[in-house]
Amino acid sequence: MKKSLDKILGGFLVFLMTIIVLAVLWQVFSRYVMQSPSSVTEELARYLLIWIGILGAAYAAGQQAHLSINLLEEKLNPQNRKRLKIAINLLIIFFCITVLIIGGGNLVYVSYDLGQRSAALEVPLYIVYLVIPLSGLLIIIYKINEILNPQKYLV
Repeated sequence: MKKSLDKILGGFLVFLMTIIVLAVLWQVFSRYVMQSPSSVTEELARYLLIWIGILGAAYAAGQQAHLSINLLEEKLNPQNRKRLKIAINLLIIFFCITVLIIGGGNLVYVSYDLGQRSAALEVPLYIVYLVIPLSGLLIIIYKINEILNPQKYLV
């Protein structure tokens, strides 16, 4: 399951990166060559950067490439090292549930309820904010997978 999730999420991130590069190139071209900057591509690039950053964090968590300080881990025996990593993953899951899913879900709900739309693209802002609980869910899936398959991840 992890490999397919990695492939889908990685491919989606590459797609978003391609779109943001094209949007920024068009923004630069329209600003400096045509002397008429495009407000649509500026806003699109801003929202794509949000999605890439937050989904990229979920992808990094799935690859165990997130920032960590491993001072305590080195001093523990293998059994306690596994326990520590499981405890850390449980804390990450707790954070994702409370902050990303519940908090992000509330942000999505409020934006939907108020009917907020972006200025240039007229995109409902709840779609932009939907990446927050989605990323939390993806991180939880990755961390549960790490806990359930300790021989692959927690050694």
